[in-house]
Amino acid sequence: MKFRILTLLLALLMLFSFASCTQDPGPDAGTGSAEGTGEGQTPTATDVRVYTLNGTTGFGMAKLMDDAAKGAFSTENYTFDVKTDASEVLTALVSGDVDIAALPTNAASTVYNKTKGGVKILAINTLGCLFLLNTGDDAVTSLSGLSGKTVYCPAQNPTFIFTYLCQQNDLEVITDGTPGEGQVLIDSTSYAAPANLRDAVASGSVKLAVLPEPMVTIAVSKGKTATPAVDVKVALDLTAEWDKLPGKAGTLVQGCVVVRTAFLEEHPEAVANFLTAYEASIDYLNDNPAEAAALVQTYGIFENAAVAEKAIPKCNVRYIDGGEMKSAVGTYLEILSEVNANSIGGQVPEDDFYHIAQ
Repeated sequence: MKFRILTLLLALLMLFSFASCTQDPGPDAGTGSAEGTGEGQTPTATDVRVYTLNGTTGFGMAKLMDDAAKGAFSTENYTFDVKTDASEVLTALVSGDVDIAALPTNAASTVYNKTKGGVKILAINTLGCLFLLNTGDDAVTSLSGLSGKTVYCPAQNPTFIFTYLCQQNDLEVITDGTPGEGQVLIDSTSYAAPANLRDAVASGSVKLAVLPEPMVTIAVSKGKTATPAVDVKVALDLTAEWDKLPGKAGTLVQGCVVVRTAFLEEHPEAVANFLTAYEASIDYLNDNPAEAAALVQTYGIFENAAVAEKAIPKCNVRYIDGGEMKSAVGTYLEILSEVNANSIGGQVPEDDFYHIAQ
């Protein structure tokens, strides 16, 4: 009898042991974080919200946007938004409504100062893309040749850059009145928006102007079809003029990509993956301008693929990170600070502005 009871107890013990081994471990057992899961389970993708500006600053994002639309990324879930106004991007960075953004380099410095270190610069995405255009009869072959002339320039960044170049070429910059010998009048109010200045150049009503690509390509094309036709000439490449200055070669860095510091700290792997994909996207743009231009139009970065294709080789879209990025951006922001400290948010950022991947 005792033997039968003992046998029954052993059988029940084995049954309960088997049941505990096969029991559902529950929803929390063996799971990982948003950037990793337990073995054999499907990873959870990290949501990454990306803003970019239309025009040159956004060109390098086109292939990445296309890859994301086609489901090429399993560990990041990207959402993109193309903006026409840099102030919208700055506002979103300050409020936390966006994680990564492509924007002008001086604007990145401004939001860093405004948020007291709330963003970090990841990489340069655009070097210099400004040109001096001439529709007049007098050939301009150097900046010193602008003595006594009026040059129209879009507001903000182009004006700051052109002001510095004129000053470094022994020209006194004035903003009203009539320029005399050794002076140049820079008008950044009559046509503050690049598109408006572009049209004024193409119509021949403006003789000398500073414009970025792809506005340059459009102005040249529109001038040919104007009535009467206007011969819009590219007089000077302002990046080449900048690079002539001692110790300044490679430091005209007009565009960059930044990340919110909090997002970087929470999702470092997602940021690293983004940078890998972004560099590849920029390489694709430069290696395949026709195909990339089609994507630029498809994703609303620029409205005309044919114009974009012509402009891409002159847009100076580049991917530069690490120490080279820090050195170039630091020099550029120091220069803008001398021209107009407000253009970079009041002061040059500290070293923690720069994200140097390990």
